[in-house]
Amino acid sequence: MRLRPHLPAALATTASAGLVLALAACGTSSAGADAGTAASPAAPTSDAPVATTYPVTLDNCGFAVTIDAAPQRVVTIKSSTAETLLALGLGDRIVGSAYLDGPLPDSLADAARGTAVEQPFSDEVPGTEATLALEPDLVYAGWESNVTADGAGDRGTLEQLGVDTYVSPSACKGEGYMPDPLTFDKVFAEIAEVGEVFDVNPAATDLVAAQRETLASVTPDDRGLTALWYSSGDDMPYVGAGIGAPQMILDAVGLENVAADVHDTWTSMSWEQVVADDPDVIVLVDATWNSAEDKVARLEANPATAELTAVREHRYLTVPFPATEAGVRNVDAVVDLAAQLRELDLP
Repeated sequence: MRLRPHLPAALATTASAGLVLALAACGTSSAGADAGTAASPAAPTSDAPVATTYPVTLDNCGFAVTIDAAPQRVVTIKSSTAETLLALGLGDRIVGSAYLDGPLPDSLADAARGTAVEQPFSDEVPGTEATLALEPDLVYAGWESNVTADGAGDRGTLEQLGVDTYVSPSACKGEGYMPDPLTFDKVFAEIAEVGEVFDVNPAATDLVAAQRETLASVTPDDRGLTALWYSSGDDMPYVGAGIGAPQMILDAVGLENVAADVHDTWTSMSWEQVVADDPDVIVLVDATWNSAEDKVARLEANPATAELTAVREHRYLTVPFPATEAGVRNVDAVVDLAAQLRELDLP
């Protein structure tokens, strides 16, 4: 079984259309995180420069990174990073993909075909030797811990060896760098920054525009329903807390997180507290190593949790693990959860 700190549906029709548009736009360039409505590939909407001016210098989670040219050989670690590059039409730049959290959404299947994402070189965080064997010029990591001496390599050491590193800014943990709270604007800003690093600015601009449009199409539920975001754990559940991706997604859906007062991205919570909160619905993170079905069985077998209103009434929503970490699938999660919520038999 894969050990993870926590556990997490294809893009909705609108988002898929925007993704196709963004992929088609990769042959041109223009920078920026700003997004209005999606434009045709022939007419990018951004007023920013078409091409990236190198070098690009970044303060990435407190580590100074200087990118001298658009990366051509990239190792991605975690699903969120691989999916971001695929969504930007950069699958051919990926020479190795590792530590994927689950299957790709259908909307990225074509973009992944024939790329290294189809056959990850490691199911876990890769070691330094395995990473360097692929001769990358950039390691794009989903977590800071992915680029340490115990993982793909210490960032300073990799830099000395000519390998740049870029960590998803949404996963930064240092003071002043950790999103507090995580917002969709910050998720979209990462897409724009990656577009600048790789000199595919118009693709990033159009992808963000499409995602903003899709997000705006969702009407949050206004009934004041409460929810538990149940990620993992048996004796003690590990749940989405008040400042991370789960909170961001629940806010967009219109659900009140019972753990919103915990100032963290994820937290452990006692079953006694869950029973006391008695959430109206339970969001189940579906992972290959800890499925939503397993969680339902656990909830229904426990005499205490079996009496929860959501369990008695089978008020479950599910979300795939890869959609629960900051990235291009968060908007999809909002659309999908909102649709599931509408289908529940609620007073």
